Order: sequence, then C-alpha cells, then structure tokens
Amino acid sequence: MPQKLLFDEMEADDRAVAREQRSGSFVDNMQLPVHRWFRYSAGFSACWAGEVIREMAGGGSLHVLDPFAGSGTVVLEAERAGAEGMGIEAHPFVARIARAKLLWREDSKALRQMGTRIVRAAEKNGGSNDGYAALIKKCYAPETLARLDALKKSLMSVSNEGNVGELCWLTLVSILRVASPVGTAQWQYILPRKMKARSVEPFEAFEERVGVLARDILAWKKHVAAPRGCVLCADARTCEGVPDGWADLVVTSPPYANNYDYADATRLEMTFLGEINGWGDLQQTIRTHLVRSCTQHVGPIAGRTPEVLKEPVLTPIVAELTAACARLDAEKENHGGKKHYHAMLAHYFLDMGHVWRALRRVTRRGGRACFVIGDSAPYGIHVPVDRWLGELAVAAGFKSFRFEKLRDRNTKWLNRKHRVPLHEGRLWVEG
Repeated sequence: MPQKLLFDEMEADDRAVAREQRSGSFVDNMQLPVHRWFRYSAGFSACWAGEVIREMAGGGSLHVLDPFAGSGTVVLEAERAGAEGMGIEAHPFVARIARAKLLWREDSKALRQMGTRIVRAAEKNGGSNDGYAALIKKCYAPETLARLDALKKSLMSVSNEGNVGELCWLTLVSILRVASPVGTAQWQYILPRKMKARSVEPFEAFEERVGVLARDILAWKKHVAAPRGCVLCADARTCEGVPDGWADLVVTSPPYANNYDYADATRLEMTFLGEINGWGDLQQTIRTHLVRSCTQHVGPIAGRTPEVLKEPVLTPIVAELTAACARLDAEKENHGGKKHYHAMLAHYFLDMGHVWRALRRVTRRGGRACFVIGDSAPYGIHVPVDRWLGELAVAAGFKSFRFEKLRDRNTKWLNRKHRVPLHEGRLWVEG
C-alpha cells in the first residue's frame, strides 16, 4: 500500500475508533504501521489514544505519560501526534519490545541488508535443538526449532551492531508464534495440545517480517516528525525517572483485577531466548516487578491480608474492600482451586493506590488522566474497580473523577464461571 494512503487510512481509523469508542480493543493495532511489529494483547486502541492526545494538545505542546506502557502504544501515538511521550513498563521483556518499536527512525535499507545477512548465515551454518526447555520442544517440530536456533545464533553474531541489530532481535521474537504449529491463543497463553491450521517456515517468516518493518519505517519517517519518545523499565508505583509535574496527560490501561497473569504472556519468547527455564522462574524474574493483579503473585503472602488492609493508602475504600475480601476468603472454601482472590484484591488496590500517589507527583496541577479499565467479579462477587480507583485518585490529591462506560462484558454466559454482568470504560481523572 502506498505510504500516503496508509497514513490517510490510519487517520480515518482514528476518527472511526473515536466515534465507535473502541478504546479497549487492541485488535485494530495489528493492521497499523509500527504498532503491528509485536502482538502484545494487553493493550488498547492506538487510534483512540492518538485521538485523545491530539484533542488534548489542541495544536500546542504536550507531555504524555503512560505508566503501564506495555509495548509502547501510547508513546508511539504521542510521537505521531507531535507530542512528547514517556512510558513506564515494569515487565523487562515487554519494555525491551517497546523500546525496539521506538527505533523506527533507523535506516530501512540497513535493516533489510542485516536481515538478509542473518538469514543467509542461518542457512549456511544451521542450528540444533540442544539445550532448549521442554516447553520449546513441545511447541516446535525438530527441524523448525533448528532453523529458529540458527536464526538466533546468527542474530547473536550481529548483536553489537546497534539499533538495527535490536530491530532484528524484535523481528525474531515477533515470528516465534507464527512459526509454531501449536495453539498460542488470543491472550497469548501457550496451548501445546491444540494445533493451528497453518504455521510459517522460520526463514521465510523472518524475511517477510523484516520487509514489514522496513516499509513501516519509510512510512513513519515520511509522515511523523515529533520529539523522540522513551520507555523506562521502571515501576508505576513510584514513577521513578519521571520529573515532578512533567505530565500534562496520562493515558493508560492498567492491569485489570481479573487474575490474568501478565508475566505468563511472554513465557514462550523468554524461554526460547533462555531468559527463563520455565513457568516457575516467572515469579522472581517478572512477577515481583508488577502490580499484583493475579493470585500467582500473592499465594505465599495471603495470610498477611489483614495487615495490608490497614495500610493508610487504602483508607478511602477500606470498609468496602475489607467486606469484599472477607466474602472472597470465605467463598474460596467452596471452590476446588481455593484461589486467594481476597489477597489479590487487597494487594492490587494497595499497589494502585501507590500508583495514584506517584502520578499525583509527576502530573502537573490541572493535568488529566484517563484509565481504560473494567470491573471484576472473582467467584461471582462484584468489585467496583472503576469507582474504587477513582476514590483512590482523589485521596492521592486529584480533584475529581468520572467513569464513561463503553461496553458490557461477561454477558454471554456460555462457559463463564459466574453470571455477574461486567463493564469496561474510561475512568477520567481531573487534576
């Protein structure tokens, strides 16, 4: 597609998404230049984020912060809107993905040349299956794994060649799922017992992906001229590295309190790269850095929940939160998994209370924040996440909040664990 048409289409998408209010959807991002370089499902609409940034800027300068940056959606859209963007991402692997996507200013010709060098070296030297964890051997046929290993070894030989080498690293990790014949699911959990209809040969996938990156680089260079954004590998609970009063606008989608394990979302890629050996390594390597939004975070410390509920940051919601935790603690005895949802919720809102305090420090007076968020109902017990987060924001020093509902969730009961209607929308917080 010609570059101008591609960007005209993006701008049309911006307006359409703003009208349709699909801010909670990441699916459209997979058709957008640069955003499509890595599928990280825990995100929201790039077009919607860009529209919000442009409206807030009004043609002037703007500092935009995303404290849960993920793979860089908001920071990239800040660049496209002419604003200065900064992101915080606590997941080290995902932060590296975001930083790599921000390298779209590199030379597309140099990227194509390096990509060709890597594939030719992989074809010549070959690879092996030795040393890979059991999960990886379940996910790939021996010959496919050997080819991926050859690409990895060839990539290592150019790892000291700067930003273009980092874009080739991103290319390799972005093809790992399409090269696997097993199920990897919409939410990126790995399902070795399910098979896809089609998988792609690794060398072919790598070269095709390099071509996508190169074309997108040319498109963005022609149409985007903005301050260079950045993503810090840091903790949203402190916003370390962000100056006081820096942000005019905060746009983000924090972890939902729905027991999704964000640490597990990149287990396939991290295991292939040798950064972890298996699921058990995720606790120390990833989960300790993240907001505690799943029961895997809190099992060993569930007994400390009463102490957590006494934390001053929870004072605005402590009565309702304590009652919900008590109900969940009792309800878990009626379920085989006996999941510690009560402990998860206590720690989740404690962490989010600290996030709001940190955001108050780094957001200018009169600034605005928008959280794309949904409510929750573990074991069928409803948790008004949006209202409680709003009350924590006001307690942290923000002026007011309002919730704009966008859609209903959990309304199709087939295979659902409970029948509590849920919703998703935007929590707008005024400074």
